[in-house]
Amino acid sequence: MMRLIRFGINASIIVAVLCSVLLFQYARTSLKLSPQAQEIIIQPKSGLRSIANQLVEQKVLGSPWPFILLAKILEKEQNLKAGDYTLNKNVTPYQLLLSLNRGKATQGSITFIEGKTFKQMREKIAKNDAIKNTTQALSDAEIMKLVGNGEAHAEGLFFPDTFYFDRGTQDTILLKRAYDSMQAKLNQAWNNRAPNLPYKNSYEALIMASVVEKETGKNSERPMIAGVFLNRLRIGMRLQTDPTVIYGMGKKYDGNIRRKDLQTDTIYNTYTRSGLPPTPIAMPGLASIEATLHPQQTKALYFVGKGDGSHAFSNSLAEHNQAVSKYQLKPKTKK
Repeated sequence: MMRLIRFGINASIIVAVLCSVLLFQYARTSLKLSPQAQEIIIQPKSGLRSIANQLVEQKVLGSPWPFILLAKILEKEQNLKAGDYTLNKNVTPYQLLLSLNRGKATQGSITFIEGKTFKQMREKIAKNDAIKNTTQALSDAEIMKLVGNGEAHAEGLFFPDTFYFDRGTQDTILLKRAYDSMQAKLNQAWNNRAPNLPYKNSYEALIMASVVEKETGKNSERPMIAGVFLNRLRIGMRLQTDPTVIYGMGKKYDGNIRRKDLQTDTIYNTYTRSGLPPTPIAMPGLASIEATLHPQQTKALYFVGKGDGSHAFSNSLAEHNQAVSKYQLKPKTKK
């Protein structure tokens, strides 16, 4: 009997945890409305169930029950307000619930992704219908005068994250938030850095973090990648990393990198120039920043992709050549 009771309790806990996970995922997932912006009307004196049904009728929700459950769990059902609302295309159920609770137009949102460039960041802002674009005609340098601290180059200075805002918010306000967020996180990481790193300042660490970001999408490998590049810097070996070459090629890059590209000198070509590139080459995430400032201790000087997203690390050129032969060079097919 006790065993049966324990089984029932454990089963109930598992079900509760599973439901919580699913509800959390529902709350944070964009509703992906078909118009770029949708106008809805919530009738006066509507209760939670009525509001949920109205949202279904107006093709905002597919089903009323998850929204009702979310409102009850968050204790928001008593303060939902009637009125006219403008919904952003990518509004989430949680954002919608907050908007109905506050009685104001729903928030917009935008996500800046790790590894993307400032150019791609600007393009994403321009396509977001909830943002008031005031910088489209400005150069990167002009934008930095508005949101930065005198930096001449914008790359890497904005933190990749999801930002929520009221519709009609100016792009400069969002850029300033992303810039300030990067400064705060970078400064905190720099102040807590490991000892004896060769970076003169936090900006040099940011440059390296952007390279680490572009070299691997695997969180577990980032400290090791940072350790390899650190070893190269310490002995005066060139970084020889393709992402910096690609960044320096700009519009000339067509998706393929060739031997002549590695041999063509630019200020970002780490095959032809020693040391760090002059600026970051992308937006590094916090994991890459932390890895750069807390690199793994290793003797490795080389790494090569295995083809599955991971890398093989080698201490010597001979070992590296063997790894390249194993993972990169396809054996010839016998006729």
